[in-house]
Amino acid sequence: MRKKVVVAMSGGVDSSVAAAQLRRDGYDVIGVFMRLGSPAGVADAAEAEACEVDGGSGRPHKQGCCSVLDADDARRVAAALDIPFYVLNFQEDFGRVIDYFVDEYNRGRTPNPCVRCNDWLKFGKLYQYSQAVGADFVASGHYARMSDGRLLRGKDARKDQSYVLFGMSRAALDHTLLPIGEFEKHDVRAMAKEWNLPVYNKPDSQEICFVPNQDYAGLVRRRTPGKFREGEFVTAGGELVGRHDGHQQFTIGQRKGLGVALGYPVYVVEIDPATSRVTLGESESLLRCSLVARQLNLHDHRLTAGGPLISCTAKIRYNHQPQAAVATLVGPDELHVRFEQPQSAITPGQAVVLYDGDAVMGGGWIDSSGD
Repeated sequence: MRKKVVVAMSGGVDSSVAAAQLRRDGYDVIGVFMRLGSPAGVADAAEAEACEVDGGSGRPHKQGCCSVLDADDARRVAAALDIPFYVLNFQEDFGRVIDYFVDEYNRGRTPNPCVRCNDWLKFGKLYQYSQAVGADFVASGHYARMSDGRLLRGKDARKDQSYVLFGMSRAALDHTLLPIGEFEKHDVRAMAKEWNLPVYNKPDSQEICFVPNQDYAGLVRRRTPGKFREGEFVTAGGELVGRHDGHQQFTIGQRKGLGVALGYPVYVVEIDPATSRVTLGESESLLRCSLVARQLNLHDHRLTAGGPLISCTAKIRYNHQPQAAVATLVGPDELHVRFEQPQSAITPGQAVVLYDGDAVMGGGWIDSSGD
């Protein structure tokens, strides 16, 4: 009996090739598009402004994923593959991701909604759906690999997406397929073209789908206008060097758009949401040797409370190269990570993910950094 797999089809080339591969490997494939829609609080006009015309096709293309146009692309691919295709309405559930995003900025932290979307929806709600329809697996077009129940980095180091999957539950990992993780991006596009998939030359999504024009602060302000208040720019020594109208506009390590000229490059090194005070400093001020993470999701049995220091490598943001470190679990939900070399802009609200070679050991959400 053929194994049944639900494939999360976003309308992009990666998930399309994943579906095509699984069908050619003999799986009973069901294509599913997750309809997230225009969230409450984001005007239709703003949503429209987030679209632009795709120069290759002449069709409007939303900068992000999960738009109506993306659903149409996914449907066309499913038709070309002759597989059933369904649209699941996750709009209400997606509100949880947006609320998290807004709350984190109000707390002076920098959120990562794509990781949360994977945890809560793609490998959360969608995994539940797969069980309801009797499927054996959920699959996606992420550049990562599965091996003996372990999550591994993708073969294409430049596209590796294991970082954004660290929060998957053990149950979800045991029922996940990642068909394109063994390939590099150019191979995936070549396969899509060879198999005449209509999205073979579609540009990759680069932006957050629910933030029109990537105006993060504008979205936060519209949804929580009472949380914005004027604050000070100060130096590490406490000298007042400027003012701003809301700390939500800034993130640790930011240099551009500060509106402050001190005669030398300055960066955001600290954000105090209680006072709306933003501390500026030179690049050296961003260096930290350690961090504390909470809201953990650990896969490696060696990470036990009160256990020994574990040598590993660690990533502190998606585009960060894994760095040599040691980690220890000092409590049921408190992970300490110390790096061999100081790291720049360790940012509360981002995830830290630990690796043993290519294998994901687990990770958590950065709560604080220090020396």
